Amino acid sequence: MPDQDPKVLQQQVQDFRAGFQSVLIATTSLEGEPDISYAPFVLDDSGRVCIYISQLARHTRNLLEQPRASLMFIAGEQDSRNLFARQRLILQCTARRVPEAEAEPVLQQMQARFGKTLELLRSLPDFLLFRLDVENGSFIKGFGQGWSLEGNGLQILALRTN
Repeated sequence: MPDQDPKVLQQQVQDFRAGFQSVLIATTSLEGEPDISYAPFVLDDSGRVCIYISQLARHTRNLLEQPRASLMFIAGEQDSRNLFARQRLILQCTARRVPEAEAEPVLQQMQARFGKTLELLRSLPDFLLFRLDVENGSFIKGFGQGWSLEGNGLQILALRTN
């Protein structure tokens, strides 16, 4: 099938991710307690997911203690013909807090996207900016249609067989 060409698939994955303004985030505490949340995001110039989150939130504390996260972008139920085969992108990432000296360009990008809410959040002392580097992941288009990928550019590696 023509849509199995790695370059075409890579563009489909990037386009799918670009259709979202927020991402589901799974983290784990030092005690091994799982947590799932979400955050609005932007992509930086290197294709890394950037989130601006409160230190009051469990997922922020988890990322500060254990900088690993799983991100999921998933098609809405109303947009899916079969709920057992929803299109989704799952990414295993390493999170890094962005130093204040490097944060301004990303925060300006977020403010352009999210408006006055971000302006308000920037005035609060508990918000931190994180970049999430993609190590690997998977893109599932439906039954029997899954691919492994790696890196921030979401490079397609192979058809998933498991």
